[in-house]
Amino acid sequence: MARKAAFIGTAAVLLVRDFQANVDYWKNSLGFEGNLWGDPPDFAIMHRNNCRIMLSQAPQDHTNKPNWEFNGIWNAYFWVDDAKAIYEEFIANGAKIDYTLHEKPYGVLEFGIQDLDGHDIAFGQDLASD
Repeated sequence: MARKAAFIGTAAVLLVRDFQANVDYWKNSLGFEGNLWGDPPDFAIMHRNNCRIMLSQAPQDHTNKPNWEFNGIWNAYFWVDDAKAIYEEFIANGAKIDYTLHEKPYGVLEFGIQDLDGHDIAFGQDLASD
């Protein structure tokens, strides 16, 4: 039987109104690094460890609507190995905490932040793997 091709990563794409301010937020408040493209830059792939998120300048007439406004769900979710340490790091760096660190009924220690455009991003640690 032939080997099945493997998926090796994924990245959510967030449309942002102020591109550079969002790049700075992901870098300074959340500890991500990034590569920027465009002249002037209007697209970035931000990364931390093996996780990535893409930021793209929204068209000028575009109205952003974060997922939570439609169905109460996140725009992106990151799995982490130490949610408490990352939560404390983000607080110290001035990240906008959306909901505080707590254990969810689905066995995850989780918290959420918002970016500068109101997108909800969650960070969760699988307690079953501890």
